[in-house]
Amino acid sequence: MSKIPVVETFVDENPAKTNLLGMSQAVLAAFFVGLGEKPFRANQVMKWIYQSGVDDFYQMTNLSKKLQDKLARVATITPPTVKFKKFSEDGTRKWVFEVAGGSLVETVLIPADDNKQFGRKTLCISSQVGCALDCAFCSTGKQGFERDLSASEIIGQLWVANQSYMQDVPIAERQNMVTNVVMMGMGEPLLNYEPVVTSMQLMLSDFGFGLSKRRVTLSTSGIVPKMYDLAKDIDVALAISLHAPNDALRNELVPINKKYPLADLMAAAKAYVYDENPRHKKHVTIEYVMLKDVNDTDAHAHELVALLQDLPCKINLIPFNPFSHAPYARSSNNRIHAFSQILSQAGFVCTVRQTRGDDIDAACGQLVGQVADKTRRAQRWQQRVASHTTA
Repeated sequence: MSKIPVVETFVDENPAKTNLLGMSQAVLAAFFVGLGEKPFRANQVMKWIYQSGVDDFYQMTNLSKKLQDKLARVATITPPTVKFKKFSEDGTRKWVFEVAGGSLVETVLIPADDNKQFGRKTLCISSQVGCALDCAFCSTGKQGFERDLSASEIIGQLWVANQSYMQDVPIAERQNMVTNVVMMGMGEPLLNYEPVVTSMQLMLSDFGFGLSKRRVTLSTSGIVPKMYDLAKDIDVALAISLHAPNDALRNELVPINKKYPLADLMAAAKAYVYDENPRHKKHVTIEYVMLKDVNDTDAHAHELVALLQDLPCKINLIPFNPFSHAPYARSSNNRIHAFSQILSQAGFVCTVRQTRGDDIDAACGQLVGQVADKTRRAQRWQQRVASHTTA
């Protein structure tokens, strides 16, 4: 089992206080022992934070007044700051968070079509400020990369999303409204491994959000060594951003493929599915963005069938969401349907993702924050756009 460190860094506006949000159960228990308290206090406080959405120690009624006073002096429960929020006509919600250092990241909540109060609500969470990768069709990647998010900044996105449904609900009647979490926002989750795994553990914990392991999904572009670690460390659903059925095309669309080519990626995916623990993973989801005349021909579909034939998986086709000066166009609905038919006839479960949140730029690949880019990628992209505009 790969080692998950028990010492984590928690960022808070008040450096004299420790932010409890994002602490793993073990680290929080050690924190209480350090205060001269029993370890079980961690479980009590976790339930208040994650299940009741409480950030005021004096509302934690099963804690003594003495302990409440102590916590108020030395600790805080502080999510990232909401700088902007907007709700779409289709029910999609988007938040822009300011994280330590002043950068901005985005988070999107997508409700099910039925709009039922307690229906499925899927939250797309960011794991990095910007993205260390540069997938050709993704506007998020064009802004470059600054840093990883801390566990408090990651789990804080889910905490705030839940809070948006709890404002007028009495504490005793509160329940988690977000039913599904996908690590598909800004960043590559497996390049920020420990904080991401800690956050997902809090999502699954009975003292945390208590989500089903099938309702927490990590999406990766293919960081192969960390895929093997993930299989050992936590049991969650896995999605692979594939987008091409051969190495030549994937090298162009998803450059990390040059380091971890398809043969290695498929081997890691199969290892994840066929984990030795029978309670674990049964399939992975393949994500495939549909780019007109690039990766959407019948020949590409047949190549994809051959590539995935030995991998238990379902395939999610994603209509491309254009952005300013994007070098690609969206495949037509007829082309997507024909592509899907080939996959379905080969025996794959194939779905087409419904585009949501376009009116607030919250669709897949459209998340754009404010990044102090350390890679100069954003500068190069802007120069390229400017040269095309003036040409």
